[in-house]
Amino acid sequence: MYKVASLQLEINDRQRKQDRINYALEQMELSRAADLILLPEIWNTGYFNFDLYQEESETLDGLTVNAVAEKAREINSFVFAGSFVENREGKLYNTSVLLDNHGKIIGVYRKIHLFGYGSREKELLTPGEEAVVVNTELGALGLSTCYDLRFPELYRHMLDSGAEIFLVTSGWPFPRWANWIALNQVRAMENVCYLVSCNCAGINRGITYLGHSCIVDPRGIIRSGSNEEPCIVSGTIDLERVHQIRNSFSLLKDRTLKFMG
Repeated sequence: MYKVASLQLEINDRQRKQDRINYALEQMELSRAADLILLPEIWNTGYFNFDLYQEESETLDGLTVNAVAEKAREINSFVFAGSFVENREGKLYNTSVLLDNHGKIIGVYRKIHLFGYGSREKELLTPGEEAVVVNTELGALGLSTCYDLRFPELYRHMLDSGAEIFLVTSGWPFPRWANWIALNQVRAMENVCYLVSCNCAGINRGITYLGHSCIVDPRGIIRSGSNEEPCIVSGTIDLERVHQIRNSFSLLKDRTLKFMG
């Protein structure tokens, strides 16, 4: 069993990029007892600041990842560092990285499902092409981002690749609260995995983030959660629980694709 902390950061228009990085590092410091820390989606720029995507894009060895990696080493924590706008060979991606407790990048996920409803993400960014599951001492971690939650086939693919825990970084806004909660619970329950989500709080370009980051157990029950205010959601992960449920409840063993031909 180990400790996890989801940092529901406040994103607002008064902050500059360096302010957001400093704020994230401060919240990581407050969570130094956690073995695994999560940050939200495009927290360093602000998801809805589409006009800044090009200007504030970075590479994997840029300012943001290096700052978070240094803090991960200092506090001896694994960190799912949320996502940032990555500039990769002239193309922009919504990219998240997983760092180990030595600050080494051990997983890179580029968001596959780009959001186009009330968002310029689909216009400005290039979709990723690979699902990512990283085997670590904390378990097999499946990486995902926000809108991905609406696509169950991604999570099923990660399950079939060995995932035991889904990590979700997000910038999910109001008013789709019911969708967010249901999808967090169902993606965990239907795959008998833990799911830990980290959403933004605050108001960015007039759009209010939903918050409600949570830790969901393999039965789909929310074990720790929040409201829309900035906060740290803390809880524990027990990997044995995943395998106990999978062995006692035959959901995954009862899957069949025979009806498909």
